[in-house]
Amino acid sequence: MTEQTIQLELDDSGLAPGLPVPTHPRDQVQDVPYRPVEFRDDDLPTALERCAGWLRQAQEWLGEPVDVLALHLDYDDREGSPYYDVKLLCNEEDLAGVPIAVRKQASHD
Repeated sequence: MTEQTIQLELDDSGLAPGLPVPTHPRDQVQDVPYRPVEFRDDDLPTALERCAGWLRQAQEWLGEPVDVLALHLDYDDREGSPYYDVKLLCNEEDLAGVPIAVRKQASHD
């Protein structure tokens, strides 16, 4: 069995350039491990709606379901901080676009 090398195009943070990013200023893709994608808001349904919207966009971009390892809900009661903190713990290979690269390589073989 031979191993194949897959070339990935990644930005400085290790993410694929085409990966949709959360659009709200309070939301972000965090560092490893598990690449948490964070959605913060004082209103939980709003944070969850933004989370679901990003997940739909990311799955459309990826061409398959994003491997979500866990959903973490926390709160921050510090003054001036959004109260709810929703995090999707995602497979970092999906966020780096590995499935896209594998499909591209397979289509060239």
